[in-house]
Amino acid sequence: MDCRNWKFFGFKKLFDIRKGKRLTKADMVDGDIPYIGATDSNNGVTARISNDEYLHSANTISVSYNGSIAEAFYQTKDFWATDDVNVLYPKFELNKEIALFLTTIINREKYRFNYGRKWDKESMELSQIKLPALKTANGVYEPDWIWIENYVKNDLVKKLPKRAKDVWQKRYDPKPLSQKKVIFNTNDWKWFEIGTLFDVELTKGDIKAERIEKGVIPLVSSGETNNGIVKFVNGEGDGIAETFPSNTITFDMFCHAFYQPKSYYAVGHGRVNILKPKFKMNKYNAIFIASLLDKEAYRFSYGRAVYSSVAKKVHLLLPAVKTAPDKYEPDWQFMEDYIKSLPYSSCL
Repeated sequence: MDCRNWKFFGFKKLFDIRKGKRLTKADMVDGDIPYIGATDSNNGVTARISNDEYLHSANTISVSYNGSIAEAFYQTKDFWATDDVNVLYPKFELNKEIALFLTTIINREKYRFNYGRKWDKESMELSQIKLPALKTANGVYEPDWIWIENYVKNDLVKKLPKRAKDVWQKRYDPKPLSQKKVIFNTNDWKWFEIGTLFDVELTKGDIKAERIEKGVIPLVSSGETNNGIVKFVNGEGDGIAETFPSNTITFDMFCHAFYQPKSYYAVGHGRVNILKPKFKMNKYNAIFIASLLDKEAYRFSYGRAVYSSVAKKVHLLLPAVKTAPDKYEPDWQFMEDYIKSLPYSSCL
């Protein structure tokens, strides 16, 4: 892509910029309305609420200016944005293709900001964005929205992996795999230690990613997005990274857990724990376990990382079945049934 002829345009020229409004957890009421926070994942959604006093319109772009600064997401539904988020109302005709292009460009601006230099509303109104441009009849440059839209449609979308393309084109089934009603009640759940459920192994070897050609084998490191995958490699080149089997869970030093459906590499510098099940695990009960492990992240930090000796001693509160007068085992079938009862489970 040749950017040499692109031009700078002021955010204030392109957008009406509006600030979000804080809503405390205590005041949130559960519902279906997206609550957009200053996060770098899940399209910015940090909660689902029914509060509707200060909603922003769909077909806008949310940009966090605190926390995960410059994380931009296209919003397709009306939403509530926290006060750490600016909402960009377009002064032009916005669609999802143009929005994808713009959010990608906006994300590239994050290197300019930090906790000491936030991208608040006033700063954003003085900022510029560089875009493909077209000279009008009166000699003034305007963003070339037609080129941008066609580029996304004809170049980017065609290169997407099949599953990502299906999501983009909304060719997926939102129905649950099972219509069975599952009652979620934690009162009878029991505590289980990770070391009794899994063999836990901490990665040791490293692989020099820059020396490895692109491939199809996932390379897993520490991270809270993209299933922990930092790139795909072919496994050749120097380095001593170890291959780990599919149907395991990766559990990094910051307590981010992911189910791995395919065999993969995991690097030692990422301090990734490999959880190899001692029970008959499938992707449904594995996703249930990984989700609960993620909820333990608040207990850990750089000063208290989750190494294998710590990981083995982590306790999880799980659905349980009684197998003897004083003995309980995790209720794996309940976990599977619950995940299958969720919307979009047929897409797993």
